[in-house]
Amino acid sequence: MDFRHLLVRKYRKTYNMLLAQLIAGPVLHIDETEMKLKDGRGYVWVFASPSATIYIFRRSREGDFLRQMLKNFKGVLVSDFYSAYDGLPCLQQRCLIHLMRDMNRATLDNPFDQELQSITAPFGALLRSIIMTVDEHGLKRRYMQTHANAVEAFFSALAERFYESDASKGLQERLLRNRQRLFTFLKNDGVSWNNNLAENAIKRVSDYREDVGRSVKEAGLAEHLVLLSLYQTCRVRDISFLKFLLSRERDMDTYAAGKHRRRRGPRIEIYPKGYLPSSIGSLRRAGTSRTGITITVESE
Repeated sequence: MDFRHLLVRKYRKTYNMLLAQLIAGPVLHIDETEMKLKDGRGYVWVFASPSATIYIFRRSREGDFLRQMLKNFKGVLVSDFYSAYDGLPCLQQRCLIHLMRDMNRATLDNPFDQELQSITAPFGALLRSIIMTVDEHGLKRRYMQTHANAVEAFFSALAERFYESDASKGLQERLLRNRQRLFTFLKNDGVSWNNNLAENAIKRVSDYREDVGRSVKEAGLAEHLVLLSLYQTCRVRDISFLKFLLSRERDMDTYAAGKHRRRRGPRIEIYPKGYLPSSIGSLRRAGTSRTGITITVESE
């Protein structure tokens, strides 16, 4: 625990730099998952891009903090359909994989609803044609825009039709409500039509959750998430996490570019100024001063 605490102190600046890069970037993927703690529960939020990942713990699933955090974000936010993202003042792209899963579930629950199928079938055909273009040309605006007229035609026909079944009316309302957030990727370079990047990052939290159960406290989880952020960022950049730590470099961009200088470690490692390990603190409290031992804490 002392070693983890020291690492977090050392790499807090790296963590903050990665967060700043995410907010300044053109695309940001976001997701959240519940985390049970020794003294309650909360939520771990993940913010990810193709070059960085940051995890943040919050006691509540409320998304009010996102307004302040993302007030300077000018890119496209990729997310699921959680309502906390609705009011954020930025361009947004909803995960179409989530939408297709919900459509498939609705179709299975209502196998004889022809009205519902009159929505899901054309939407599926439209999305398949777009994904074929993505597979061939990548997420490039100049190729994606060729589908803009087909998208407008789909929504125009959807808005004009009257549906009777509850399932079809519910899907119609959902699609029209999110009309401006379903195909944002057609108008912007490098924006994904799904949120797989954030969902893959959330798997690291799920693995950790299975390992620790409810034995972790908020302070310990917060420290773990700082190091997990560095680990996952190394992972998406195809960098060795261990080698990055051993390099003693704190700027990951500098390390990835191979511009860092090899630093020789000191012959004797000393604690940072003001840091007192818990083991030494307990010895002091036990009255080690009576033995005449003096413990000096110096700076790096």
